[in-house]
Amino acid sequence: MYDVIVKGGLIVDGTGARGFDADIGIREGTIEAIGNLSSARAETIIDAKGKYVTPGFVDINNHSDTHWQIFLNPDLESLVRQGITTLVGGNCGSSLAPLTDKSMLESIQKWTDIRNLNLNWLSVREFLEEVEQRALPVNFATLLGHGTLRRGFVRDESRPLRAPELSGMAKLLKLSLREGSIGMSLGLAYVHGRHATEHELSTLSAIVGKYDGFCAVHLRNEGKMLPEAVTEVLTLAKTSGVRLHLSHLKALGRESWPHVDRALYLLDAFDSQGIDVSFDLSPYTSTASVLYTVLPTWVSDGGKKLMMERLRDPSLRARIVRELREEHIEYASAFLMASSLNKMIVRTNVLDIAKAEGKSPEEVILDVLLASDDRAIISFDTLSEENIEKELRHPFSLISTNGVGYAASHVSTGESVHPRSFGAFPRVLARYVREKKILSWEEAIHKMTGKPAQKAGLTNRGILAVGNFADLVVLDPETVEDHATLDNPYQYPSGIVSVLVNGKHAVSNGVYTGVRAGNVLRRKSSFFEKFW
Repeated sequence: MYDVIVKGGLIVDGTGARGFDADIGIREGTIEAIGNLSSARAETIIDAKGKYVTPGFVDINNHSDTHWQIFLNPDLESLVRQGITTLVGGNCGSSLAPLTDKSMLESIQKWTDIRNLNLNWLSVREFLEEVEQRALPVNFATLLGHGTLRRGFVRDESRPLRAPELSGMAKLLKLSLREGSIGMSLGLAYVHGRHATEHELSTLSAIVGKYDGFCAVHLRNEGKMLPEAVTEVLTLAKTSGVRLHLSHLKALGRESWPHVDRALYLLDAFDSQGIDVSFDLSPYTSTASVLYTVLPTWVSDGGKKLMMERLRDPSLRARIVRELREEHIEYASAFLMASSLNKMIVRTNVLDIAKAEGKSPEEVILDVLLASDDRAIISFDTLSEENIEKELRHPFSLISTNGVGYAASHVSTGESVHPRSFGAFPRVLARYVREKKILSWEEAIHKMTGKPAQKAGLTNRGILAVGNFADLVVLDPETVEDHATLDNPYQYPSGIVSVLVNGKHAVSNGVYTGVRAGNVLRRKSSFFEKFW
């Protein structure tokens, strides 16, 4: 007798192969049978007739950890109700471990108010044990954030590492990989990533490669210098031997849109040389970013305290405004305040604020950073729909939210979150599979399940096969659809009928059950590590 039988659905198994009709039998959290189970019995029968049965979606680029939502809102309902059963944290150079002291958490202060956070961990092992005790409704794995690691050795200093510092970072990286980190992330657009030398990045990436982890990179530039930024990390992968993943590959601004073609060409060229490379995207022309990253890079050198002093200095302020103006940023059509300590300006356009206060948009940006203590996030509609379709078609692409898990009740905070946190995966299925037919169902599901699981080294997940863990989704191909928008992001999708995580119902008949059956996933150690 099975615990669960999923009966009568079309199995889209996550490999990219054509779907087929079959039943799935689940016992003790794993898939025990796939086939005709018409005579079998189970405690729970899920009628999937007319529905598609897929692996649970793997969100390889998620920020629920660094936005502290795995502790503040551990139900992560906006993710589970999309069909996400596994998420990878520690992205874009920031992670919640390892820590030598609490100051290392300053790498996440751009997203989270860290002043009142209480910690009872330092190492990756201790952090993952804490997540296990809290229990999540989804499986959780983490990368090690290079910016977090680096901050532990140089604090806010903007300089290359000294030899003993790099040696110490390398030792802590090895230990963290042994304790379960599945790889390392780089945030090359952020302060600590910007000042890392080629030698530093290559040394650390080579360690990740020898431990068979992967390196996820937030590129140094996503605008006019996109091809150069892509070339930089592809060269890093070639010299270090690490498996490479580009986080949220995109071209910001109309002038930069043509650079996506060059970026994809470079990926193809390096792949032909044996480089293991992939990238993820979220299916929206709008994106979101930390406001300080639009400033000239010298402004944030030395950390937050020095940056805030520069923003207050009249002569330096005038220089910053002048350099911002020379960048010709389209404030009117772009920057919408998504999050700030000043709730009055949330959902307000920067240009509208400037008109109301009789200031330039550049001056408003500096004022907002000062008033919000640097915790300000903007959203802006600046990406190309044509490029989204090109990237979706590309064989190296994976689907991600690049978002955070919330409940709809989070709306009471006044924060205007990006709709990707509520609808990214269903949006791909509704808009780009069912309506536009950019991808087949099998191709899209592969990019959401088997491919990201393989990239992250998550064994026995991402594919519906006997012996694998029972993470699966039952969806209605006719009604699956996202409803979250920029104006009203707090809306769950439709058409996600059931979500099982390790054989337990997280979503049943479209309703979140509150069952938190997720596991912490650790990188598997290999025999040779004893001798390396």
